Amino acid sequence: MLGETDAGPAPAYRYRTPAGTAEAEMVIKRSTFIGTAGPAADAASAEAFVARVRERSPDANHHAWAYRLGGACGQAEIGSSDDGEPGGTAGRPMLAILEGSGLQEIVVVGTRYFGGIKLGTGGLVRAYSAAAREALKALPVEERVLHEVYTFSVDYARYGALHYLLPQQGVRVEEEAFAEQVTLRVAVPAEAHDAVAEMLREATNGEVNLADEPERRRYYAEE
Repeated sequence: MLGETDAGPAPAYRYRTPAGTAEAEMVIKRSTFIGTAGPAADAASAEAFVARVRERSPDANHHAWAYRLGGACGQAEIGSSDDGEPGGTAGRPMLAILEGSGLQEIVVVGTRYFGGIKLGTGGLVRAYSAAAREALKALPVEERVLHEVYTFSVDYARYGALHYLLPQQGVRVEEEAFAEQVTLRVAVPAEAHDAVAEMLREATNGEVNLADEPERRRYYAEE
């Protein structure tokens, strides 16, 4: 799994994000609360996730939600909704759980089936917070690592050594083209840039020097 980055604030070397979806259910004073969490690359993806939860449980009384997006590349984009519950009792408490988790590109929906007993504002805050927290406990998570993409060419005599050495440094070979020389497009872990650059200089007698700026940056799920 990967994601591109663009110009702007310096991106983080790595971040944690959902690798799937999870659900947790609890009954509090006859009301059933269901927390559903999953990945969302952007606001449109988060809205689509909320819509799918609504479609799955159309008879529920409320589908409050919260999301946290894009924090790897600067200020996180956040959003939340109480979906008809008293203001500040559902969406914002779940958002606080997301922010405390450190996870990014994540959305959570708190679904409620009203059981006839009012919980009060404090009870609602605790219930929606618990639904989000329990969903996150069950959520599969992966770490994504920032890579910088470079392209360079080497003689065939040096290709064999690099074919072995590059993976040892965590470098991903994205593409190889064989002509008079071998042209490689590689994704270098940003946090290992200096070590990889030095290895390439030594392995090629200074013929390969990584450019000051990569062609682009992208995140890969850590293997």
